[in-house]
Amino acid sequence: MRNEPAFPPPRVARTLGLALGALLVAGQAATDQTSRSEPPIPSGLLEDERNTIEVFRRSSRAVAFITNIALQRDIFSLNVEEIPQGTGSGFLWDRDGHVVTNFHVIEGGNAFSVTLADGSRYDAEVVGAEPEKDLAVLRIQAPRASLVPIEPGDSEHLVVGQKVLPIGNPFGLDQTLTTGVISALGREIRSVAGTIIQDVIQTDASINPGNTGGPLLDSSGRLIGVNTMIYSTSGSSAGVGFAVPVATVKRVVPQLIAHGAVRRAALGITAFPDNLVRRWGVSGVAIQRIEPRGAAARAGLKAARAVGWGRVELGDIIVGIDGKKVESFDDLYAILDRHEPGDRVTLRLRRDDREREVKVVLQVEESQHWSN
Repeated sequence: MRNEPAFPPPRVARTLGLALGALLVAGQAATDQTSRSEPPIPSGLLEDERNTIEVFRRSSRAVAFITNIALQRDIFSLNVEEIPQGTGSGFLWDRDGHVVTNFHVIEGGNAFSVTLADGSRYDAEVVGAEPEKDLAVLRIQAPRASLVPIEPGDSEHLVVGQKVLPIGNPFGLDQTLTTGVISALGREIRSVAGTIIQDVIQTDASINPGNTGGPLLDSSGRLIGVNTMIYSTSGSSAGVGFAVPVATVKRVVPQLIAHGAVRRAALGITAFPDNLVRRWGVSGVAIQRIEPRGAAARAGLKAARAVGWGRVELGDIIVGIDGKKVESFDDLYAILDRHEPGDRVTLRLRRDDREREVKVVLQVEESQHWSN
C-alpha cells in the first residue's frame, strides 16, 4: 500500500460526463442560491453546528471548480475538439483572480476553466506550477466583486484533535463540505514529482477525487492547508487524507505569481540514484556531477569519475548538513528545502574513508516554468 494522489479512478472517469452534467445543474442552483439571502440558521443548534454553518457560508464563495481540458484533433475531420479529462478544486488567493490548486489537477491539460460559487465560468491561464509541492496557480479575468479570497491562517501552531473543514467538488458535485479533525501532524508524502513534501497535515475528514486542490480550513474559516492526497486502495476516502500546510503554500504561491516558478536553494550537483548507491554499500548522497561555477564547484567538492570498463571512482559523499545526518537524497532535499538561496551551510563529506567539513553558500535553482 502506498500514498496515491487523489486522481479519479477509472470508474469515476467513465461517469465524468454525468458528473459534468450534474455540475451544470449544480452551477445553476448555486446561481439561484446566491441571488437570494441565506436562510436563517435554525434555533436550538449546538454551538459547533452553528460554527460549521457560518464557516461554510463565509468561505465557500472562495472555492472554485476546475476543469482540465485536453485538445484532441479528430483524425477524420481534422477538427480540434476539447475533451474534459479531469476535474478538481481550487480557491481564490487574491482579488487579482489568482486561483490556487494542486499541480496534479492541471497536469496534462491544454486548457482550463474555473467555475466560481455563483456559477460563473471563466477560462483560466496557468501562471505557474511547482510539481515538487503539488501546487499550481491559475488566473481568471473576473469582476473584482466576484473575487472573495480565503484568509490564510497559520499551520505552525496546529494541534492534533483540532477541528478542520475541507470544501471542494468531489465527483463533480460542487460546494461540498465535510468535517473532521487533525489526525496527525508532521507527516511526509511523496509529490507527483517524486520528492518529499514535509510537515503535511493528516485528517480524517472525507477527501475524495475532485476534492483535491480545495482548501482545508480551521474553525475560524482560515486556510491551514490544501487538500492534496488520500490514502486508499479504492480511490475513495478511507478516513486518511493529507493536506499541504499553509506555511508551504504561503512560501510557494507568491513566487509562482511573481516568477512563474519557485527559486530553491541548491548545491549545484547531480546525485547518483539512492538504489544504486545502496548496491555499492554506501550510505549518504554520492555526487555524480558538479555544475561548473556552481555552489559545490566553488567550495571545491569532487564528483565521481569513470575509470574504464564500467567502473566508477566515487568522489565526495554527503553524509551530513549542519549537524543533521544525510543518508539519502530525500534527507538532502528535506534539509535544503528549509533554506533559502544565499544561506551558508556546513557539509560533512566522506572521501576515501575520511570525513571533513566544508562550508558552502547555496545557489539558486529555479523549478521549471509551466509548459503544456
